[in-house]
Amino acid sequence: MAFLTVHHTTVYRYKEPVGIGEHRMMFRPRESHDLRLIRTNLGIAPPPATLRWLHDPFDNSVAIATFRGKATELRFESTVTLEHFENAGPEYPLEEHARTYPFKYSDDDFANLARGLARQYLDNNVAMWALQFLDPSDSTDTVKLLTAITHGIRAQFTYNRRVEKGIQTPAQTLKSKGGSCRDFAVLMIEAARSLGIASRFVSGYIFMPNSSGIQGGGATHAWMQAYLPGAGWVDFDPTNSIIGNRNLIRVAVAWTPDQVLPLWGTYDGPAEAFLDMDVTVTVTEEAG
Repeated sequence: MAFLTVHHTTVYRYKEPVGIGEHRMMFRPRESHDLRLIRTNLGIAPPPATLRWLHDPFDNSVAIATFRGKATELRFESTVTLEHFENAGPEYPLEEHARTYPFKYSDDDFANLARGLARQYLDNNVAMWALQFLDPSDSTDTVKLLTAITHGIRAQFTYNRRVEKGIQTPAQTLKSKGGSCRDFAVLMIEAARSLGIASRFVSGYIFMPNSSGIQGGGATHAWMQAYLPGAGWVDFDPTNSIIGNRNLIRVAVAWTPDQVLPLWGTYDGPAEAFLDMDVTVTVTEEAG
């Protein structure tokens, strides 16, 4: 168990005063049996005219702000203190039929997981790449298979922090042998789905203890989850070869990355008015 504080700041700057449109935020971590929120604070400048909260179809917490007037700077500052219970792998109590691959989901699970099984990129190269992680025998331990893919991405690809928006296609990641955390998450999702394993995208934060060798800090982080009967949704972070939730703080989950953008919105003004955007994330451990 650890007490962690996440400080997340995003600042937009403009050359001239612009009208600020509606902005949606996914900053608040998902409370669960392995994460408990203790304190939260959201500061926005200039102050919004309205601020409301809702839960989206994935039960992610979304804050929606509207504004009046014009500004040359827009600042969002979220501070969250939470209690984090580590649930590291790879010992997961899978149902007997799912312990080895290949396996089939029950009819009920299949109906609920259909979107998590549908491939977003129909690229045979990804499916062929994923086959290297299967055991040459007739069956492969399911958790060991996903662990091998997680470790394989860390070993075969170079991490590159990329601040601009967008996701590389899995084909681009395979060709370049590099990418950001979100690129690696999408590659692993597509690889798992090509093998018939339901998967989804996770956006959140990562705690980086000193000398841990962990990558992806300083900004929001991304990884994936696979649904394993008996264990439920299990975290796999291919950027850092993490199995389980160690150092991972979930904020939002969805079938595709575009459904869990940490912050998005509009402004009313010329395109050239936009100067830059700064994102800073720190995760620190508090005394228990």
